[in-house]
Amino acid sequence: MTAVWPILVPLLLLTGHTLINALLLRRPRRDATTAERVAVLLPLRDEAARVTPCLRSLLAQRGVPDLTVHVLDDGSTDGTAEVVRAVAGDRVHLHAGDPPAPGWLGKPQACRRLADLAGDADVLVFVDADVVLEPDAVAGAVELLRRTGVTLLSPYPKIVGAGRLVQPLLQWSWLTFLPLRGMERSPRPSLAAAGGQWLVLDRAGYQRAGGHTAVRGEILEDLALARAVKRSGGRIALADGSRLATCRMYDSWRDLADGYAKSLWASFGSAAGATAVVLVLLLLYVVPPLAAPGYPLPALVAYLLGVTGRVIAARATGGRALPDALAHPLSISLFAYLIARSFHLRRRNRLTWRGRPVP
Repeated sequence: MTAVWPILVPLLLLTGHTLINALLLRRPRRDATTAERVAVLLPLRDEAARVTPCLRSLLAQRGVPDLTVHVLDDGSTDGTAEVVRAVAGDRVHLHAGDPPAPGWLGKPQACRRLADLAGDADVLVFVDADVVLEPDAVAGAVELLRRTGVTLLSPYPKIVGAGRLVQPLLQWSWLTFLPLRGMERSPRPSLAAAGGQWLVLDRAGYQRAGGHTAVRGEILEDLALARAVKRSGGRIALADGSRLATCRMYDSWRDLADGYAKSLWASFGSAAGATAVVLVLLLLYVVPPLAAPGYPLPALVAYLLGVTGRVIAARATGGRALPDALAHPLSISLFAYLIARSFHLRRRNRLTWRGRPVP
């Protein structure tokens, strides 16, 4: 049993850390109001099939008297702009995007253009087309941004749709491995996390950080923007936005695999860093169940600690705890496969997204 028992120590510490973070997790208030001038910014590319619920939720926002919505159609070929006009009419400002300039990726350029179009807004709220907000979501997020005194707030939506084995690892990972309060206080850019589905920023702080111009070539522009904010002296915070927003990122396993492929290679700094992360995750969460025939007791304890961490993360972020958490070793194995696939496709120069190559 000596071969498995040592794994229990880091597992116990990590699961305890997940619980602490879950208890400290910030949440926007319901039915909040704000007098801030707020601009909601929605970049779109080929989103005709799913932008309608997002638009309707933006038009239904309350508690923000001074709210404008800017939508940028980034070269769509599926009639996205026509859908926006049919759903929102003149209640949103619809703009046409340009092809990415040299050195720019499409989404950072679209977000930079939207920020430039935001007029005299005090707060910028970036939302993706697959996000649907509750009517008090924007007001609650802006109120939390001001209450915490941060420059960038990332309220994670509740993830729905395909990928029940993999998608919950997003929230689980930062609840388990990232000290949330320490991240808020620390000036270190390396200690940062953010989800681009829904970002709320103080505009002055956004501009001090260089805005999306500072992250123009970054495939993970959300994380890069959070780091740029820290480098400029700003602060960032994560929050649970599951009561106020849902996000249907993918509708099929194929979509999920392609979406992860375009960015996972950039998530760990290098192939060596990714390899180290994968080996640690496999050792902690996959090896113990495999060792159960020879070491039943420590293997069972290790497995249950992993499952407990997933349950805590799911309960804290509006996810489905059981039976999904019982498949945690399989989730980690699939995640390792997706990382390897991302690096493989990148080496073969086969990464694309929405019809554009990923450099």
